[in-house]
Amino acid sequence: MERGLRVVRAEPSHVSELADVAARTFPLACPPSVGPDDVAAFVAENLSRPRFDAYLADPHRAVLVAVDDGRILGYAMMIRGVPDDPDVSQAVVARPALELSKMYVVPESHGGGVSAALMTAALEHATTLPVASVWLGVNQRNARAQRFYAKYGFTVTGTKTFRLGEHYEQDYVMVRPV
Repeated sequence: MERGLRVVRAEPSHVSELADVAARTFPLACPPSVGPDDVAAFVAENLSRPRFDAYLADPHRAVLVAVDDGRILGYAMMIRGVPDDPDVSQAVVARPALELSKMYVVPESHGGGVSAALMTAALEHATTLPVASVWLGVNQRNARAQRFYAKYGFTVTGTKTFRLGEHYEQDYVMVRPV
C-alpha cells in the first residue's frame, strides 16, 4: 500500500468509500438551519454509490480523490459547462467553463493540506481542458470556504440559489481564469 498524500482520478473501486466520505462530509458544509432530513435526502439523491458510478462514467465529469495510506481523505468533482441557471450564466462569462461542483475533506484531515492538494490537482486538471475559467458556488455564510477559494484566485462574480430540501440557500458564484 502506498503511503503519502496523493490525488488521483477516482476509479470504480473507489465508489463505495467515496460515497461514504461524501455522506460524512456534505453535512459539514450545510448551514445550521438545514435539517437532518433535508441533508439525508440530498445525500441519498446525489451522493449514493449508484450516483458515483454514474459520475465516474460521465465523460463531462472528473472526480479526483485525495488518498493517503489507502484511505480516501477527500474528493473534488468537476463538471464541464455552465447550467441553464440564469444567475450562473450571468456570473460566469469566461467560456467555456468548468464547475468545481464538490470539494470535501473528512474532518480529521482538516488543516492537513488535503484541501490544498485537491484544489491544486483540480486546477491542474482544468489546464488540460479547453476551458477559460473554473467556477463554483459556495454558501454565503461559509466564510472559511470563501477565504480558501480566494487564496486560489477565485472572486465573487454573482449569486445563485441552491435548493436543499424545502429550503433555498444563498450561494456566491466565484470564478477564476484558467
